Amino acid sequence: MDQRDTAPDSWELEEDAEAQTTAAGLSAAIAALNVNAKPFVPNINAAVFVPSFLQSAAVESPPVSDGIITEQLLAIPAPVENGGTESDMATEEETWEQKEEPGGGGGGEGEGGEKEEEGAACGQGCPSDEEVQRREGGDEDEEDEMIMEEEEEELPLPKVAPAQPNAPKKEHVNVVFIGHVDAGKSTIGGQIMYLTGMVEKRTLEKYEREAKEKNRETWYLSWALDTNQEERDKGKTVEVGRAYFETEKKHFTILDAPGHKSFVPNMIGGASQADLAVLVISARKGEFETGFEKGGQTREHAMLAKTAGVKHLIVLVNKMDDPTVNWSLDRYEECKEKLVPFLKKVGFNPKKDIYFMPCSGLTGSNLKDPVPECTWYTGLPFISHLDSLPSFSRSSDGPVRLPIVDKYKDMGTVILGKLESGSISKAQQLVMMPNRHTVEVLSLLSDDVETDDAEPGENLKLRLKGIEEEEILPGFILCNAENLCHSGRTFDAQIVIIEHKSIICPGYNAVLHIHTCIEEVQITALICLVDKKTGEKSKTRPRFVKQDQVCIARLRAAGTICLETFKDFPQMGRFTLRDEGKTIAIGKVLKLVPDKD
Repeated sequence: MDQRDTAPDSWELEEDAEAQTTAAGLSAAIAALNVNAKPFVPNINAAVFVPSFLQSAAVESPPVSDGIITEQLLAIPAPVENGGTESDMATEEETWEQKEEPGGGGGGEGEGGEKEEEGAACGQGCPSDEEVQRREGGDEDEEDEMIMEEEEEELPLPKVAPAQPNAPKKEHVNVVFIGHVDAGKSTIGGQIMYLTGMVEKRTLEKYEREAKEKNRETWYLSWALDTNQEERDKGKTVEVGRAYFETEKKHFTILDAPGHKSFVPNMIGGASQADLAVLVISARKGEFETGFEKGGQTREHAMLAKTAGVKHLIVLVNKMDDPTVNWSLDRYEECKEKLVPFLKKVGFNPKKDIYFMPCSGLTGSNLKDPVPECTWYTGLPFISHLDSLPSFSRSSDGPVRLPIVDKYKDMGTVILGKLESGSISKAQQLVMMPNRHTVEVLSLLSDDVETDDAEPGENLKLRLKGIEEEEILPGFILCNAENLCHSGRTFDAQIVIIEHKSIICPGYNAVLHIHTCIEEVQITALICLVDKKTGEKSKTRPRFVKQDQVCIARLRAAGTICLETFKDFPQMGRFTLRDEGKTIAIGKVLKLVPDKD
């Protein structure tokens, strides 16, 4: 008898009397068992997914030691996630039909990790009669099993994108989440994606397991947007995360901005693409104060969002479920009282532009459904409120203006950006400024969905012909040939000095952030001071300006940049000046000065 056949008899002997059969009878038994195995039936009425740290002691998750239960749990897909609607049931049944067909699964990412986990879970439990005989049956059956398991694991893994033939018809709204570091921006973004069905329940369970291994179990929701390994390890967003979700009337793009002060330039890039900002503040004792004091990012982000052209601001008072807060109206009002005067000073109208609401990102309270504990808040939950906002007025008749946020190579040159005005269609000829390269649009993707034409306000990926990726820089503008945008190095602007310890004189250098462009500039001349109250201009040229003063100055950029006057095109005529990691001034372009050379 072959040594491999006898090996399992020794370690499974006590448990299973049938294991001592002869090799000839064994193969017949295996054939009988495996051929008529029952197809797996999903448990549609499974319990709703509750994160493990929120479960009460009474409701415990099934023990890992029971290998079969764990295997079944891993194999159950995500019908529960969206509350089990009819459409979900339909897609669910299709998925299982596919699984029953042999060879239906394709390899995907994370295969190895999932197989190991499954193997570990099954290995700890007591094997049944069937399992013992499968093991004895040699390597072939094991391989078949592995293939079947892989298929079961991987079929439901792709992100559930809603059916989108009519997506472009919905109004596109870009929402940027801003606020101090650790206020809960990414967690709220991840929770919204889960509640609207953009992230599967199984994916979240996987994130939760991984986060638990790193002792970071409350971070798992933010991993839906923080996809970078560095961001996950440190728990801090670095780049602007992108995702999208849909409500009944609108199609939203989430821009998850970093809160850390080191990454403010990335945040400015995100805010410049947004129509609507959500300022997330933490109600937890001490955290709100840290974010709001000088040096905290709550103030700076609100001001930068206003400068970037965001007109409407929703303030989400997060972490209301914290034991130090416990949905307290007093704490909510306290945060509100401190914020309103500041937001008013920045330029938001408290009656029209700002809307406050309490929520909890971790539990999802007041994001989709109202909260029973919070009796004093009578408004709509967050997602319903977004859906009920009035439409943004955009004209598609204007000239094409698409500031480039990012670019990369992928079967050609691909650029990303938000279409500020005009409309773009496939095969259209456009001009890349300031290089004046003529390019052709090969394909158009709006939020990862291919389309033939795009309207203003949409976040686009364009594949271009006629230009190399190295010839493009973030901050370049795509225009139509009949109406090119202005480019130059010297311009006059009205500047408000927000925060600067000493005086600013001609010759002062700073970093200019205008739309998606970042360029070093020098203040070459101070033309006049402007009275804040009356708007009168001084007759004499000032020798310097200091904090809280408004002046008109001439600025010269280190390289050629694309810009428009604020009067003609507000999105490309407003800017911020930063120095030493602080925002020192905000301003608007008044006049473009032609270069002498």
